Amino acid sequence: MRFFRLSVLFTMLLLCLSAFADEPVTFEVKSPLMVASGEAFRVEFTVNADPDKGSFQAPDFEGFDILAGPSTSTSRNFQIINGESKSSYNVSYIYVLLAQEAGNLTIAPASIEVKGRRYSSQSLPIEIVDESAAKSQQSTQQQGSASRQRATTAEQRAEGQIAKDDLLLRLVLSRNTVFKGEPLRASLKLYQRVPIVGSNGGKYPSFNGFWAQQLEQDEQQVRRENYNGKIYETTTLVEYILYPQQSGELIIDPAEINVVAQVVVQSNRRNDPFFGSMPDIYNVERTLRTDKVTVNVKPLPQGAPSSFAGAVGKFTMSSSMPSEQLVANSAATYTVKISGSGNLSFIQAPKLSLPTSFEQYTTKTTESIRTSQGGSSGYRQFEYPFIARAEGEYEIPPVEFSYFDPSTMSYRTLSSKPMTISVAPDGRGDEPSRVVSGMSKEEVKMLGRDIRFIKLGKANLVEIKQPFVLGGLYWAIVAAIGIIYQVLYIILRKRIRDNRNVALVRGKRANKVAIQRFRAAARYMKSNDRRAFYEEMLRAMWGYMGDKLNIPVADLTKENVREQLHRRGVDTTTSHSFSDIVTRCEEAQYSPVGMTDMSDVYADGVEFVSKIESVIKKR
Repeated sequence: MRFFRLSVLFTMLLLCLSAFADEPVTFEVKSPLMVASGEAFRVEFTVNADPDKGSFQAPDFEGFDILAGPSTSTSRNFQIINGESKSSYNVSYIYVLLAQEAGNLTIAPASIEVKGRRYSSQSLPIEIVDESAAKSQQSTQQQGSASRQRATTAEQRAEGQIAKDDLLLRLVLSRNTVFKGEPLRASLKLYQRVPIVGSNGGKYPSFNGFWAQQLEQDEQQVRRENYNGKIYETTTLVEYILYPQQSGELIIDPAEINVVAQVVVQSNRRNDPFFGSMPDIYNVERTLRTDKVTVNVKPLPQGAPSSFAGAVGKFTMSSSMPSEQLVANSAATYTVKISGSGNLSFIQAPKLSLPTSFEQYTTKTTESIRTSQGGSSGYRQFEYPFIARAEGEYEIPPVEFSYFDPSTMSYRTLSSKPMTISVAPDGRGDEPSRVVSGMSKEEVKMLGRDIRFIKLGKANLVEIKQPFVLGGLYWAIVAAIGIIYQVLYIILRKRIRDNRNVALVRGKRANKVAIQRFRAAARYMKSNDRRAFYEEMLRAMWGYMGDKLNIPVADLTKENVREQLHRRGVDTTTSHSFSDIVTRCEEAQYSPVGMTDMSDVYADGVEFVSKIESVIKKR
């Protein structure tokens, strides 16, 4: 047993040594990129290997005062997950610096040796911001109200310690002037100079006149920014890519969130004999709102090509043409692929003109679109299947696709190559097909076989009185029975076909199922069962959208629902109300404090379903 333990320990030691040996050496520096003048901050140099003793050489830190350092810190970590070993070994050299004057300073590279080889860190630029003006103004305001604060309670003193601009909510746009259809990024950001310990929900902005798509965020990173001469810790709450759908000045309504800030107030109580004077900590609630943001949407220039259908961005086009040699009554496919970045989701299939003797079918569309902070990129591919019905030589004109390029403010037209298709007889030995021009496909007939023999001579006609069985009334009744049979047959066939159409059945029963779930939610609301109420409302909203729009459960997301509603002609405000209702239900479902009125959520959900029913039924 002892030998077994020693062998296991030896194996783990070998794994550690091999893991350390395989990892490349890196030497990095970390520090805030923006600090206030007179603010102490940390600078940390880290190497992921065991350095040679005494080889670390620090920079001269010109322009900074060294308050402390260097202090050395070492950390080791080793893991074995599913048979794979992962390890880390870091040595850090930490300094505490102070900059007295505002400006842009640079920390020069440091260097260190590992196994006789020297490594250097990157130079690090730091912006020093002068907050003296803002602080003096704030100090004046605080002195003016000092006499009033002495007479107030501790909670009021805590409220007074948070300045009006210590907590801000801003909607930051990547640009305020765009062309119609040109994407822009909107970021909802929280600016704070005091710690925030919680949030009580709020309302995200509504983008009337835009088609909005929310970006996915891996995690909310905290950064430092200089705004109006003050340094804030900023967090991006949510980001959108916006596509303006109309020109003119579009106004984005304010967003709103409720936050809880933490304030430390020196206590007026007598000192504790053991611990001394202890400060009081208070939670202060604040409601933050963004300002109204105006976006100037310029109309697209005049003189658009005939093949322009609203595409804005930068694109390329490739085409896959069918074979130049076809056989009559054989199928082929013409493929067009449009790639690039811009409003890809709104690109429609370019027009393909085929000869009248070619039978063209429904165009198939496939796409792969990625949405990032720069907008949408990827491709949309269109396949045009057709059948060549008659032999001969045919000219296929080129396919044209036009788009507007905002960078050059001009229209560009992409075109495929023209081609000639030769259609040979199908080899079945029948008479050659001839096509009568100017006729539709339903009117085209084979000629040469429509002449019948006409009997010559006089007709031997005798007038007789027919009985009821073969009389006019008899045939009228027979015709009526036949018509009734045909109508019943068509109705029955349609009902069977509709029952087989799962998408149609789901769409028809979507409203009925939603009403049943709304009734169940109403019962939970009367009994004040909040969790069950919001669960039932989520089932009602998601189930109705999945059934009505025929979206599989695996693809049932807010972005897919908004895109499907947009394709069915639903306005942006109505489509965004779905996301708002779902978000409120999700937040209220897991929130420990009731911050959402159940009756408001219930009324908004019923109104949303009613609007969708009225809009989709009209189309």
